[in-house]
Amino acid sequence: MRIILYLGKGGVGKTTVAAATAVRSAALGYKTLVASTDIAHSLADSLDVPLSDQPVEVAENLWAQEISVVADIHNHWGALQEFVSGVIVGKGISNVVADELSAFPGMDEIVSLLHINKQATERNFDRVIIDAAPTGETIRLLTMPDTFRWYAGHLGRFEKGVVKALRPFASRLLQGPTEILEALSKLDAATAELRATLSNPEISSYRVVLQPEKMVIREAERAVSYLGLFNYPVDSVVINRILPEAAAEGAFYEKRRTLQAKYLQIIEDNFRPLPLWRVPYYADEVVGLEALSRLALDCFGEQDPASIFYQGSLQEIVETEEDGYQLRIPMPFVSSDNVKLRKRGDELFITIGNFKREMILPTVLAKRKAKGGRLVSGMLEIDFVSAVEDTAVTA
Repeated sequence: MRIILYLGKGGVGKTTVAAATAVRSAALGYKTLVASTDIAHSLADSLDVPLSDQPVEVAENLWAQEISVVADIHNHWGALQEFVSGVIVGKGISNVVADELSAFPGMDEIVSLLHINKQATERNFDRVIIDAAPTGETIRLLTMPDTFRWYAGHLGRFEKGVVKALRPFASRLLQGPTEILEALSKLDAATAELRATLSNPEISSYRVVLQPEKMVIREAERAVSYLGLFNYPVDSVVINRILPEAAAEGAFYEKRRTLQAKYLQIIEDNFRPLPLWRVPYYADEVVGLEALSRLALDCFGEQDPASIFYQGSLQEIVETEEDGYQLRIPMPFVSSDNVKLRKRGDELFITIGNFKREMILPTVLAKRKAKGGRLVSGMLEIDFVSAVEDTAVTA
């Protein structure tokens, strides 16, 4: 069982790449589902077939689905019951409790994730390819298991607080908070299982889709940083819409190619050691199964696009003494001991010999001062202490 989730800035081509991956996977003989969690669905347009909120067979071994979380959970409680059958509803649950749960923070994201987990646990498909929403929404989606469990854990420990929290709904409560707490506890257990599936590198992989443009690269770096914070395994990067050498001549195209070459080098430096997949900029629209199949071959060649292309931590943040943090980044191919750091806001510029890297820091580090850096057994270790001013450090 493989779950592959494509994410990135809106408009970079996530839907197209996800659909192409699914088409190629199905052609290799694997029963494949491609599903969209984006509210502004475009998967049906990419496949050029009508879709619904349930899996629809669009070709041999290929199903597609546009997950709907727009409607109120209360109105679709029957579907949610199906997803968590035997978890929450072992002895039945009333619509009153369903209504209260629908107001719980993050329930719409949880429903989307339960769609994914349903396929993983029931093994209805060999591969599930997720066309995710733009980066910010997807990060919120992926952090919901931890956030939800934090809420549920606190509610379970402080029943008095729960009663107070549910007071705004008191006029609609007929059975009191006890049944709601029990349901939340069971959903918490299901969410723990979901979290384990999403962070298991043997099952799940996350791929960032980007274009060789500054703003897109920066958002992709943020995505990789946040995925690393939650131990979600990123296995590669897809660079979309690369101008071919045979593109039309002229000053405009020459300038675009030069600019792309600059950003392609930045991508090489900033995302190593992740494998990079390149997709050309096509003259025609990439719509329909034939065009998607061509894109998959241009991107992945003869390789199975659902393979695990990379395993290992891309970065790690650990707490140190005296309210500090240490950022650890694998750099197995760098040997110089001369580490230079320059921090500006949430940007960190790293120079080690001839190696240069610019990276976006997560918030917990962005508000701190970079104290020093050193290479230890192929690992760059950078210390951050409590401070807000920028700094230039040589270690």
